[in-house]
Amino acid sequence: MNPLFDALENHLASRPPRSLNLPGLVLREAAVLVPLLLREGSPHILFTKRPTTLRHHAGQYSFPGGSRDAEDTTPLHTALRETREELGIDVSGVRVLGALDEVPTLTEFRIQPFVGVIPQGMEYRPNPDEVEFIIEVPLSHLMDPAIRRTERRTVRGVEYEVDFYTYGSHVIWGATGRILRNLLGLASQLSGALSVNSK
Repeated sequence: MNPLFDALENHLASRPPRSLNLPGLVLREAAVLVPLLLREGSPHILFTKRPTTLRHHAGQYSFPGGSRDAEDTTPLHTALRETREELGIDVSGVRVLGALDEVPTLTEFRIQPFVGVIPQGMEYRPNPDEVEFIIEVPLSHLMDPAIRRTERRTVRGVEYEVDFYTYGSHVIWGATGRILRNLLGLASQLSGALSVNSK
């Protein structure tokens, strides 16, 4: 297993994820899996492109996930169930490293992201109703500052930053971009620590 994955697991186990505190605003629960995997020994992150026919976030790049159903005992159950339904994989072998901080969406969801490692050799059978196609992006590419840009936008009188990450013709942004920024910030810190400790 990649040493960065081990470092991520140890770090996420050492601190609880921050929950949203937005007084007066009731958000629906949702959860996603941020899927990590190794390709030729190199860490990658998996994204799905949502069909343009969907009601929410149509045509955007996302992590597998969705709203929490009544039968989902925990948010993690939601993330894994949705991953199984969207990617068509057996999620029993996914190594869950831990949870990132909650993220809000403009469509009034609160997303609990979980980071998990997909076993090598897994064959995807994406659900065409939910997934147009799948991309795997090298983590090293996403950590390059040159591929990221930030715009300031105002929604309901509140100004906030929107991150955009470019990979060829693919542009990752929105709630997925915010989750990705959190993960990349953590991965950058841990990668630096691993480099120092290996000397």
